[in-house]
Amino acid sequence: MEQEDSIGILESPLIPGSGKVPGEGVSLSKESCNKAEITTELKKQMRVAGPLVVVSFLQYSLLMISVMFVGHLGELSLASASMATSFAGVTGFSFMLGMGSALETFCGQAYGAKQYHMLGVHMQRAMLVLTLASVPISLIWAFTGQVFTILKQDTEISMRAGVYARWMIPSILPYGLLQSQLRFLQTQNNVLPLMITTGITSLVHILVCWTLIFRLGFGNQGAALSSAISYWTNVFILAIYIKFSPTCKKTWTGFSKDGRRNLVSFLKLGIPSALMVCFEFWSYEFLVLMSGLLPNPKLETSMMSVSLNISSVVYRIPFGFGSAVSTRVSNELGAGKPQAARLAVKIVVLLAVSEGLSLSIIAVALRGTLGYLYTNEEEVVRYLASVMPVLALSNFMDGIQGVLSGTARGCGWQKIGAYVNLGSYYLLGLPSAIILSFVFHFGGKGLWIGIICGSGLQAFLLLVIAMRTNWELEAERTRERVYGSCIPMDLPS
Repeated sequence: MEQEDSIGILESPLIPGSGKVPGEGVSLSKESCNKAEITTELKKQMRVAGPLVVVSFLQYSLLMISVMFVGHLGELSLASASMATSFAGVTGFSFMLGMGSALETFCGQAYGAKQYHMLGVHMQRAMLVLTLASVPISLIWAFTGQVFTILKQDTEISMRAGVYARWMIPSILPYGLLQSQLRFLQTQNNVLPLMITTGITSLVHILVCWTLIFRLGFGNQGAALSSAISYWTNVFILAIYIKFSPTCKKTWTGFSKDGRRNLVSFLKLGIPSALMVCFEFWSYEFLVLMSGLLPNPKLETSMMSVSLNISSVVYRIPFGFGSAVSTRVSNELGAGKPQAARLAVKIVVLLAVSEGLSLSIIAVALRGTLGYLYTNEEEVVRYLASVMPVLALSNFMDGIQGVLSGTARGCGWQKIGAYVNLGSYYLLGLPSAIILSFVFHFGGKGLWIGIICGSGLQAFLLLVIAMRTNWELEAERTRERVYGSCIPMDLPS
C-alpha cells in the first residue's frame, strides 16, 4: 500500500503551471500568487516556528550543559562524559526522537480533521511503545563500558564512560514521554507552553547540575543523573498543563483502553520514522570516528568535534521550521485543504533558503573567530577557519533537507524518507567522504564534502517528491487514514 502511495502521489507538481485544479474554477497560477494567502501562511508558520526553534535550542542544550559542568572536573571526566553522551545519542535518544515524530503525522492529521479525541489516544499509544522501547535501550547503555573496550578505546575512559552511561539510564524513559507530549501540543499549534516549560526546565537543569556535581559531590554521576531529573520535571509540568488546561479539553479526555490497542498501526509508521532520523544522525557520528583515523588525529578530531557542534546548533533553526511545516501540512491535509498544504511547503522552502544563505554568509565572515568560542588552540582555530566555507555549505543543505523532512513527517512519508536517507548517506555520502579523505587525502574537509554529497542528494530527492506530489490525492488518502483509524469516544478508564 505504501509503495502504491509513493508512486500515486507523484503526479501533480508543487510549482503549478497555468492549468486548473479539477473541479475548481480558479487557476493554480492565480491562486499561487495570492499575496493575502501567502502573508497569512507566513504568519501562521512563524507563530509556530519561533517557539519551536527556542524549544529545540533549549532541549539540545540540556545534555551539553551537563558535559560543560563535567569539563570543570578534569580532562578524563570530560572525555568519558562526551563519549557516553555521543553513544547515548546514537543508541537511544535519536531512536526515541524519531519514533515520537510519528505523532506529527497521527496527531496533526487527526487535529486537522477535527477528530480531537484521537490525539489523546495516539499520544497514549506512543507513550506505551516508547516505554517498552526504553527497556532494550537501557540494557545497551548498561554495557557501554564493555562496548567501548571491545572497540579498542582507552580502558580508563571506557570504564568512566560506562559509569556515566549507566547513570543516564533513568533519563531515557522521561525523554520518550516528553517527545510524545511535545508532539501532542505542537500539532495543535499550542507551542507557547512548550517554550515556557522548556525554559523553566533549562533553569532547573543548571541548578540541579551545580548541586549534584559540586554541592553534593556526585561528580560525573551527578551530571548524568541531572538529565533524568530535568526531563522528569518537564514531563510533570506538561502533564499538569495537559490535564487542566482548557485548550486540551477536547484533545485529552483521560487514559482509555483504546490507548493500549492497535499498537501495530503506530509501529508501522513509528519504526520508519525512527529509521529516518537515525540514518541521518548516525552518518554524522561516523564522521567523528573516521576523523580519528586520519593523519594528525588529535587535530582532525578536535576540528570535527567543534564543527559538528556548530552544525548541530545551527540546525536547531531549520529543525524548528521543519516541525512547524509538519504541523501546518498535517493539519491542512487532515482538513481536506490540499492547496493550503502545498502553499505551506512553498513558504517553508523559501524560508529555509533565506535562513541558510544568511547564516552561511555570517559563518564565512566570522570564520577566523568562531573557533575561539570552543578552544584557544591556534592550530585548531586556523584549521576550522579553512573548513568553515565547506561547513557553511553543509549547513545550507541541512536547512533545506530539514524543512523537507518536516514536510515528509506531516504527510506520513516516513517510509519513503527512510529509504531516501539510507541511500543518500550510506550509498553516496559516507562512501564519498571515505574516498575523498583517505584516497585523495582531503583530510577533514573531505569528510565534510562527502557528507554534503549525501545531504544534497537527500534534499534533492525530497524536493522532487514534494514537487511531484498530487496534493488532492494526498488529502484524500490522509482523510482515509484518519477516519480509518478513528474510534468512537469512550469513557476514561
